[in-house]
Amino acid sequence: MTDLFISAFVTLFVVIDPIGVAPIFGAMTSGAPPAQARAMALRAAVTAALILFVFATLGERLLGALGIGLDSFRIAGGIMLFLIALEMVFEKRTERREQRAEKVRATPAVEDVSVFPLAIPMIAGPGAIATVMLLMARAEGTAHSLVVLGALALILLLTAAALVAAGPILRVLGDRAEAVITRLLGVILAALAAQYVIDGIRSAFTA
Repeated sequence: MTDLFISAFVTLFVVIDPIGVAPIFGAMTSGAPPAQARAMALRAAVTAALILFVFATLGERLLGALGIGLDSFRIAGGIMLFLIALEMVFEKRTERREQRAEKVRATPAVEDVSVFPLAIPMIAGPGAIATVMLLMARAEGTAHSLVVLGALALILLLTAAALVAAGPILRVLGDRAEAVITRLLGVILAALAAQYVIDGIRSAFTA
């Protein structure tokens, strides 16, 4: 159980990347009052939680309704996560988030960034959705599923806390530290993604 929790926690931490999301959120809300920024942070965390928990609990049924096997989803999800990992290593993911932030700041009519682009796709993006579905697919029994959901809940709580403290984090980390952390997490994610693909291929050919 402990190994499963650690594995799920690390995987979700790397994919959701609270450390990377928080500075971007801080930049997007730099002109907002502290109370409004906190409200947006909490609203974004709740919205992302609802999305991810729905896909975690009902995602397998959705795949079944579409006629998609779990092995196919493992392989496709692993490839998707590997592409995300490459973007993290080469800083493409951070650049894209910063571009979204610039677009939001440049549009006076857009004030509330909690749902878009923060909750979707920065927190509950395609990579995070694919990851929770893959982790739930690998869980054996109710107990293991609850462990995965517990890891997801903890990650979302940490994300909410990071968003609330985005301003101080932005000042402490600095651009260089964030770049180093993002690249290290990208390497870890690439290895995890490769494992998903290997598991999917192995399962497909041994079934």
